[in-house]
Amino acid sequence: MTAKSIKGKSPEEIQAALQQSMAEGFKPTLAICFISKSQNRTAICKLLDQAGIAIFGCTTNGEFIDEETEKGSAAILLLDMNKENFQVYFEEYPDKNFRDIAWGIAQKAKEKFSIPAFLIGISGDATDGEEILHGLEDIAGMHVNAYGGAAGDDYTFVETFVFTNGKDSNAAMVCIALDETKVEIKGVATCGWKAVGTEKIVTKSEGNHVYTVDDIPVLDITAKYGGIEGVNPENTNLLLEIAANFPLQLQREKGDPVMRPGLQVDWSDRSFYTSGSVPQGAKVRFSLPPDWDVMDKVVKGVQNLKETEMPEADALVVFSCAGRIMSLGPLMSEELEGVKKVWNVPMAGMFSNAELGRATGGNLEMHNLTTCCVALKERK
Repeated sequence: MTAKSIKGKSPEEIQAALQQSMAEGFKPTLAICFISKSQNRTAICKLLDQAGIAIFGCTTNGEFIDEETEKGSAAILLLDMNKENFQVYFEEYPDKNFRDIAWGIAQKAKEKFSIPAFLIGISGDATDGEEILHGLEDIAGMHVNAYGGAAGDDYTFVETFVFTNGKDSNAAMVCIALDETKVEIKGVATCGWKAVGTEKIVTKSEGNHVYTVDDIPVLDITAKYGGIEGVNPENTNLLLEIAANFPLQLQREKGDPVMRPGLQVDWSDRSFYTSGSVPQGAKVRFSLPPDWDVMDKVVKGVQNLKETEMPEADALVVFSCAGRIMSLGPLMSEELEGVKKVWNVPMAGMFSNAELGRATGGNLEMHNLTTCCVALKERK
């Protein structure tokens, strides 16, 4: 399989890049598209559709094809994968029946491929990514290879979209099902945020609504250990500071901890809603603000994936949490450059609202402040 990555800041630039990529006989069949909401994604999709290219697309909080990050652009990974080896599915979930929708897609994929694997994009702030992963597992098994991310909206946190040929929705999942007997797919979700302090107990929670930790309102105990000032509704930067620098780390009996940043405060009781479920009685630790080691751990995680499971790759897809670039700023390019050098193949990625994948040694879960790297190789 040949892969080429292109980028542009207008449909005209994408059209020129697409034509140039195809000038020497390259005929892509699949496009993985990460496009800012500020771009005319309908026009870009029309260009791809007219070229007979299947589309997997998400809106973003930023996008990249190499180590240089962009805003307000389109980054596209073009693949000439055999059409018999993949199928793109798109389903809306207006009734929030996430698991059922994923179950249905997995059932179709299982009928088409004996061993399906999945690359997933989801839209909608209320979407439960873990329920979608559970729906895939129900059909494809606990060890299914499934990776992806939640669409972004240029950090406005208002409305996100996923899209494919002729379809676009703010409450849907787009999914590439791969025939894993023909296309190898391996991924790793790595965070790197260091834990601080002793384990604490979640003493009251419901789903992703965390009320108290060690019988103290979770907002208050987070502010105490993070040394956060201005903990009031007038502080418009409070949630960004908590989410990017002082997230909860949900401890697991198996695998690495999972990040659970506070994303929305209920000021009536100083509780907050996190990105994914936090069971009552669970053990958590707080995090230190990130440093260079955060990036180093991600690159080493990808290197380990190459050394142990995926010695060669044709292309690389990256879902990196928007909170990482908020915390790391210009240093983010160092992480992306390190990831790119591992296989040195065409790459495209986005800054996402959440990441879907399997943490080292763990189960499929929804993550935050995490980089999920997915390597693809078509067997000859």
